Order: sequence, then structure tokens, then C-alpha cells
Amino acid sequence: MQNIHHSVCSVIPPYVLQRIAEHDGGETGRIAGETLDIMESIAAVRQEEPPAAKSPAGWGKRRNVYDAHHERTLPGRLVMNDHKRRGRDVEVNEAYDGSGATYDFYAVLFDRRSFDGRDAVIESTVHFGNGFDNAFWNGRQMIYGDGDGKLFTRFTAAVDVIGHELTHGVIQHAAGLGYVGQTGALNEHIADAFGIMVKQFVGGELARASNWLIGERLYAGGVRGRALRSMSAPGTAYDDPVLGRDPQPAHMRDYRDVDYDAGGVHINSGIPNHAFYLAAIALGGYTWEVLGRVWYVTLTQRLSPNAGFQTFADTTVKVAGRLYGKGGYIEQTIADAWDAVGIPVGRERLSSGVLLTPPRAAVDRRRTRTYIVR
Repeated sequence: MQNIHHSVCSVIPPYVLQRIAEHDGGETGRIAGETLDIMESIAAVRQEEPPAAKSPAGWGKRRNVYDAHHERTLPGRLVMNDHKRRGRDVEVNEAYDGSGATYDFYAVLFDRRSFDGRDAVIESTVHFGNGFDNAFWNGRQMIYGDGDGKLFTRFTAAVDVIGHELTHGVIQHAAGLGYVGQTGALNEHIADAFGIMVKQFVGGELARASNWLIGERLYAGGVRGRALRSMSAPGTAYDDPVLGRDPQPAHMRDYRDVDYDAGGVHINSGIPNHAFYLAAIALGGYTWEVLGRVWYVTLTQRLSPNAGFQTFADTTVKVAGRLYGKGGYIEQTIADAWDAVGIPVGRERLSSGVLLTPPRAAVDRRRTRTYIVR
């Protein structure tokens, strides 16, 4: 059975790459097939990766960006860090800035120092392979391809994707969630939830102003799609002759039990994604102020490695009650969101008290309204 320690968490699902390889007989199909092969070979040796490097205690944000020069040797040549001058390579700068934004998101809002919470250096490699069609977290660092240029552009362009993949590192160290079946889909959901919050954090966006799209900047011109995934309307992100149609469901009645994609980890994550969206819209304000805190506490303090959707849903409601009042507005709103996607939370856990007014956020909005990446 697969688990996160023997799997590679990539932004482009294997079934998409497989479809491209089968439906494009040219260079793009060849690149997709090669990308798929590389991902499988990396997953096979994932357990041999050394632990991430740590900064001396108290050093805070530390980033290294390497250039693979279109080879597959990791990490490549160091081209940027906190002591090197900013250059003109767009991918290098975006990897550096995106990892910095993700660090700041976790540090400012949740007092978490890097993905491991213990000052780990955030390392990234760009220009991996030749036209490589993916970005992923390999258990130690971030790796970005340049894309084939026909279907996908550079994978450093979307800060939500960077936030998503680095959150896999947080999940790895905080809860050790597995990466197969419903547990794996939950893993992908949590990465999407924090990825979209990183995007909203960078843009200073309120929940109701966000488009709730993951990876909207990754498609090349001509692709019939808006993004990789839509949290507001799962199953509508793309419908393209080569990529196929977005298979994500938004409700448990449409849950797909498949024998690929580690049991549908990138597919069924649409269900908790939609619950998160519904709760965020109902609560309003900045997503990270209340809902993000509930999800973060659940992830870092309450989650077991084999948790499924129901356990996660039940736990978020319990955490909301403890943080913001049992039977209160927050608890009820989150429970309603889970109910709406077919994951009912036991109402016996909720008191019948009068709903409370949403609490004032503990976060200073002046610090988060407009976030400029540096």
C-alpha cells in the first residue's frame, strides 16, 4: 500500500499525464510520458531521501534555489539564496518568492517556522528536466519543470501551487497522513486548502473575492480550461480534447473508487475542497482568520495518519467548538458545509444554543490585507 513516505506529491495527476501521452502523438505526448516515467522512478526511491537541512535555531526564513540546467540531478547548482543577488531568471525568482510567501503565511498566521516547524531550509530546484510537465514535493525539497510550452507553462508561476506543494511538507511533518484512497484525497484537500489561502494571503483577498481556482496560471494558450481544480465548482476546471474533462466530484454520492491515482487522491479531494469553500463563503472575511485556524489546529494537533473524510469532518467541528464556542456560529457553519457535501457530522455533538456572532479575528488585518512578496 502506498503512503506519503513512498509517494511523490505532484500537482499534475498521473491520469492527466497518461491521457496526454495517449492522445498526443507528437512531442507533447512524448514529454508527458517521460514525465510520468520520471515521477514513478522518483517515487520508487523516495524513502532514500535525506532529511531536509535545518537552519540554526532562530534564523527564521531561509531559502535556497538551485538550477538543474534541464538535467535530472538534484539539487543542481545553487543560484539564489538570502545572500545572493536577485537575477533575471523568472523561474528562479518565482520559486524564491513563492517559497518565501508560503513561509510568511505559516509564520505570521500560525507561528509555524518552515514546513517542519523547526527552521528547515526551504530548498527548490528549477529547470528540472527538458520540458518536464510537473511540480512536486519529494519529501525534502520542491522541484519545478518548465512545462512543454504547448499545454503547460512554467510551474513556478502559480503561488497557490507552491503553497500547495510545500503544505505537503507540513502534512508530512505534522500528521504523516497516508497517500492512498480517502486518506490520500484528504492529504490533497489539505494541501489545496492551504494553497488557496496562500494565494489569498498574497493578494489580500477576502473569501468572497477569491476565484477559488488552483493552478490557474499553468495552462498554455489554447487549452480549454481555467485551472487545474476549482474548489467552488469541482468538475468544471477544464474540458479539453487532450487533457480530458475535470473528474472531480463535489459530493459523496459521486465519490469515485478507482484503481489509479493512488485510489483517486486528486479526484475525490474535490469533495472536502467544496466543503471548505462553502464554509469559507458562509463565514466571510479572510479565510485564514477562522476557518484556516480550525483546519491548522486539526492538522497539527488532532489528525492521525490514516484519517478519512468523516474523521476529519468530525474533528474540525470539535475543534471549532473548542476554539469559538460549542454550539456557536462557527461550529454550526462548518457542520452545515460538511452536510452539504454528503458528510454529515453527528448533531448530538452540537448544542442547541443560540448561534453566536462570528468572533472578531485575532489577526491584525493591517498586516495581511496586501502582502507584497520579497
